[in-house]
Amino acid sequence: MYTAQGKIDQSALLTEYLPMVRRQALALQVRLPASIELDDLIQAGTVGLLEAMGRFNAGQGASFATFANQRIRGAMLDELRSRDWLPRSVRRSARAVDAAVRRLEQELGRAPEETEIAAMLEMPLADYRRLLNDTNSGQLLPFEELMAEGGESRLESRALEGPFSQLLDQEKRQRLVEAIEELPEREKLLMALYYQEELNLKEIGAVLGVSESRVCQLHSQAVSRLRGRLAETG
Repeated sequence: MYTAQGKIDQSALLTEYLPMVRRQALALQVRLPASIELDDLIQAGTVGLLEAMGRFNAGQGASFATFANQRIRGAMLDELRSRDWLPRSVRRSARAVDAAVRRLEQELGRAPEETEIAAMLEMPLADYRRLLNDTNSGQLLPFEELMAEGGESRLESRALEGPFSQLLDQEKRQRLVEAIEELPEREKLLMALYYQEELNLKEIGAVLGVSESRVCQLHSQAVSRLRGRLAETG
């Protein structure tokens, strides 16, 4: 949409794309802790939309709709990361779980059971499961974010990446897919339901026949396994 002077009509674009912001916020909210407000996601997405209007360059080949979609989603993810809602103690514990899982997999040559991980951490199984629930609140992010290590969102920056960076991104995704294939069957199904079918925790619990809390535990454990395997592959 352009004005008579050949410039982008920002008012018209804002009106047209605000429903996209709300749709993305709703889709993301149902997969996040209840403490995350819809209005906060919409506000962040609107900022992303405004940035897209200011930075869009038709000469780069992408359509404005594609570019705006990336910027909106990227802004929401950046807002979530900036919250950093996990206490440092929980983050330390999460790293300890990752290390225990990685060590056990190397020693056993297979995916360790929950009881084995809890024993390695020298804690009762009930305490280990509570820890998984605590750490999971910081991990319920879209598929691409499992590979992100801070900085600008992959979704937000992809339109600006060169061919070499895109190739590296594809290689990382392939390693992640291969790591998911090595997960225990129930955790692999959970990841497919959450990241591919985009079911929420309650829906996944119904499929697996477990509670939402148990889904959180299994998801957190699967992410720990994936992080360990991705670290090993580089």
